[in-house]
Amino acid sequence: MPLQMNFGADDLLRCRFAISPLCQTHEAVRTLRRPERHGYHLPWLRRVREAVTGLDLSELWLLLPRRGGYTPDFLGPPPEVPYAPFEDELARMRATDPAAAHRELVLSLACTPGAAESPRGRAMLADPARAVQRLADVTERAWRALVAPDWPRLRALLEADIGYRSRQLADGGLERLFADLRPALRWTDGTLTIRTSALPARTQDLGGRGVLLMPSVFVWPDVVSGFAPPWQPTVIYPARGVGGLWREPDAEGRDALVRLLGAGRAAVLAGLEEPASTSALAARLGLAPSSVSAHLAVLRAAGLLSSRRQGHQVLYERTPLGMALVGGG
Repeated sequence: MPLQMNFGADDLLRCRFAISPLCQTHEAVRTLRRPERHGYHLPWLRRVREAVTGLDLSELWLLLPRRGGYTPDFLGPPPEVPYAPFEDELARMRATDPAAAHRELVLSLACTPGAAESPRGRAMLADPARAVQRLADVTERAWRALVAPDWPRLRALLEADIGYRSRQLADGGLERLFADLRPALRWTDGTLTIRTSALPARTQDLGGRGVLLMPSVFVWPDVVSGFAPPWQPTVIYPARGVGGLWREPDAEGRDALVRLLGAGRAAVLAGLEEPASTSALAARLGLAPSSVSAHLAVLRAAGLLSSRRQGHQVLYERTPLGMALVGGG
């Protein structure tokens, strides 16, 4: 059923993007229970299978309903800054007010028959302060086992998505942005309509709070909207390029990339496993900085790389198209 978000003049000024490693961690945990819906992530699922066997995720799963339902907001509140470190987000989670946690636990457990009456459910409701700390501990272990090893790759994909969406916003405003964001989203006359079966039909006046847009690696194929006041309304959507995220090139794929781009440019594109400056990439590949700079300029012009300034450095990273090419997509 549709959710309609009504924008006022102030809301148009308060739309922003952010990346949340905490949100990605909980979506990764959710993906473990729904592999049939996440064919893009099968290589990742196979790789983390051994790590999963050493994790007890039962408390988290109790609060992540399989089919819609409410997930406690305190598990992953909207980030306050665009690129919050996981440690900072986890600290916010640990600081959750026990009374607020109890209210959200009640709502979430009610979405799964028998959850509130289960031993774990009763323990959470009896001592919400302890429940918050236990859930934070489980989340931290899940982050280290499931997400942290691949975070440079995931972050690069998410940042590339935000770069692309920001250019759309600059070129054509919210209408252009939402038209390409996801088929389930429609922007008409100041109203954003989200079509999803996970929510009852309802209308939400944003009241000057705007909307936070968060790309996600693991939420595909859904669009998720949530967070009650005092949190900023949030839309979590699938990032571009997820289809080629986990592909690793074989020998034939590497040879094809060299034939397509040339040996130097293929090496530069393949060498950007994580964002890097010209000098760092030149040292990594054993190439002259001038040659690497020329290759980077061509690859960026072709839409295979994006760049961003960090302090005194310019960092280059693959776009979703660049990731797909390196992965043999």
